[in-house]
Amino acid sequence: MQVLKFGGTSVANADNINKVVAIVQKAIQHDKTIVVVSAFGGVTDSLLKAGALAAIADESYKEVLTGIEHRHIEAVKVLVPVAKQSSILSWVKQRCNEIEDICNGVFLLGELSDRTRDRIVSYGELISSQIVTARLKAVGAEAAWKDSRELIITDSNHSFAAVDFAVTDNNIRNYFAAAPEALFVVPGFVASNPAGLTTTLGRGGSDYTAAIYASAMDAKVLEIWTDVSGMMTADPRVVPNAKALPHISYQEAMELSHFGAKVIYPPTIQPVMKKNIPVWIKNTFEPDAHGTVIESEVSKRNGNNIRGITSINDIALLSLEGPGMVGIPGFSKRLFEALASEEINVILITQGSSEHSICVGIDIAHVAEAEAVVNKAFAYEIETGKVDPLVVEVGLSIVALVGDNMKSHPGVSGKMFGAIGRNGVNIRAIAQGSSEKNISAVIAARDVKKAINVLHEEFFETTYKQVNLFIAGAGNVGSKLLSQLQQQQSWLQEQLRLQVRIIGIANSRKMIFKEEGINLGKWKEELEAGYPMELDEFINVARSFNLRNSVFVDVTANDRVAQIYERLLEKSISVVACNKVACSSAYAYYRRLKDLAREFNASFLFETNVGAGLPVIGTLNDLLRSGDTVNRIQAVLSGTLNFVFNNYNGEKSFATVVKQAQDEGYTEPDPRLDLSGTDVMRKIMILARESGERLEMDDITNNTFMPPSCMKGSVADFYAEMEKQEDHFKEIYEQAVKAGKKLKFVASYENGKAAVGLQHIDPQHDLYHLYGKDNVVLFYTNRYVEQPLVIKGAGAGAEVTASGVFADIIRGAH
Repeated sequence: MQVLKFGGTSVANADNINKVVAIVQKAIQHDKTIVVVSAFGGVTDSLLKAGALAAIADESYKEVLTGIEHRHIEAVKVLVPVAKQSSILSWVKQRCNEIEDICNGVFLLGELSDRTRDRIVSYGELISSQIVTARLKAVGAEAAWKDSRELIITDSNHSFAAVDFAVTDNNIRNYFAAAPEALFVVPGFVASNPAGLTTTLGRGGSDYTAAIYASAMDAKVLEIWTDVSGMMTADPRVVPNAKALPHISYQEAMELSHFGAKVIYPPTIQPVMKKNIPVWIKNTFEPDAHGTVIESEVSKRNGNNIRGITSINDIALLSLEGPGMVGIPGFSKRLFEALASEEINVILITQGSSEHSICVGIDIAHVAEAEAVVNKAFAYEIETGKVDPLVVEVGLSIVALVGDNMKSHPGVSGKMFGAIGRNGVNIRAIAQGSSEKNISAVIAARDVKKAINVLHEEFFETTYKQVNLFIAGAGNVGSKLLSQLQQQQSWLQEQLRLQVRIIGIANSRKMIFKEEGINLGKWKEELEAGYPMELDEFINVARSFNLRNSVFVDVTANDRVAQIYERLLEKSISVVACNKVACSSAYAYYRRLKDLAREFNASFLFETNVGAGLPVIGTLNDLLRSGDTVNRIQAVLSGTLNFVFNNYNGEKSFATVVKQAQDEGYTEPDPRLDLSGTDVMRKIMILARESGERLEMDDITNNTFMPPSCMKGSVADFYAEMEKQEDHFKEIYEQAVKAGKKLKFVASYENGKAAVGLQHIDPQHDLYHLYGKDNVVLFYTNRYVEQPLVIKGAGAGAEVTASGVFADIIRGAH
């Protein structure tokens, strides 16, 4: 004997029913078969709606019933040949008339009891199973229809009746032992009490019906045919990369179904588990797909101890605490008795060893009753201050890891909590049974999607880690960065297992977002057609998307952008800053950003603040992490000034050479920041701070070479005044040449003091042979005493700066 169950979209229309019939025809070639059929997809909801409308005297219930009748009649006309339609059409119309008569009674009484509701919804399964039987007969299969209400006997707890297995098993065995047919069709979900009144088996009742038949008949297999190819590692609507589970144990299936997996419901497992009958979840629309086999022992686990990740939404957390609970027996008992008295189911329990508090999770729908009954039960203790009034938290969900083998593998909990913690998901409560089949965490409902994806990536993704970028700034450096990201996307996925997606892009005028990722081949056109740029809105959207492994990339020089890093880091969104403003602002703000990054498990990276793409800050951090101490720094940190003094020889005016540097993209947007020495001051201050020094801009000596008159007015005035001051610049140059030296704008840090200024450098110095736009940094440390550690290379330019930002993004992703 084998039992096959079909329901939902499997029997939603005539085409799907034909697929069911083809599966059944193939199955009966091998064994005697019971086919359990649930209501046509959506019919149960329509029947419930009709009953509810009738109960409130809304005559539109008649329209709903007309639609139900029409749907069933049309199915018969399509599925059954005209010559054989008469009897089944007559039967269907009679049942539809009965539904209408019952609803008319509900309408007149203005009352819909659970008993009446059971009677109304039972017609969905009764009619659909008769139509499937008629179709099977029409194609030559000798199918016998049997009303499950005559075999499955329950108590009178309508809508969720409990099965009397002793009587039921005996009825089923006796009926099928005497029946000559090889194929039977029965309605799922429905049963009756000893008085013969219709009852129903609750949520997932048709699956449960199939399990009852399989258990009673000692079936060799129970097949649940649905619209998915088995159970998955996570809900594919939440995790696009969810994987099918070919094998899973009974216990794992029950844990997953209890915590929200909709493919199968916990009561279904219990009858077949006792008899060790395998349950096979199959896809009606892909009958050749393997699906999932649920059985007692699972040997093929592919090295993974976790079988799935699931969740329950709409959870409320009830916390009872107070000093009067410590060491006093009976508090937990009284809490659970109070909740049980209102038939409130407890989903999760957690209690600290101090016994100072106990916390339970319940369905949010029962919060008001729970709060009232618990406060009443502990009224005396609350009044005397031994116990605090019940604390209720809403807007929560439970996320659970499930797997039989977790108990023999240490570190699973740490891996779970570490992964979601790094992504800014706060855990409100934790529960883990001694069997260690599941680890549950209560989190904010808004974080569920992120948490499940993070955990799936941590435990199941062997292919790649997803990184989600929000990029502010699409000018010279920003556009180069986007070009580099596009060029390297496939390489990153293949070689580093990183899937880098750009979710948001903004420039000074427009912004765009796409949660599925922006097409980097068309970003300019899409940005031009985007929304008007509002910085606060850009940040709010980045925060509200709440995506795992999110990184905000600042490729601007904007003060306002630098001031919003706090809001990002507080949401565990990493920040990669090409913008120097934040790290060169007040020390307190710089320190706060570093502390926030540490507190919220985010990265705050700014390698390109000094030396563009050169590994200056990374090398400095490596020195310090390895125990070295920085004693002195000498550096040429302005690619602009180095370019200018390497190319100025008096033949072209100084202003002309500066303009050339700006045109070639080496200067800041305002070149006065470079020429005044302000940009170099920022850079040496950042290096000093990273070395451990508490330094402010006012603490740095700036020996400027620029006449004060050049720094007044607009950028145009700046260039005009430099032309007027050409003799001043020529004199500086000629003095250096006469001494046989070169001009370099040098930054230095030693003994807690920093200075910047133009210096004459002789040919023996490490800074002398520095050409073009190159930068150089010399670190003198306890380990590098006489011969410094030298970092040298191009220190300006859009391409190299973009590559430095790119490197920070990859560093942050790991």
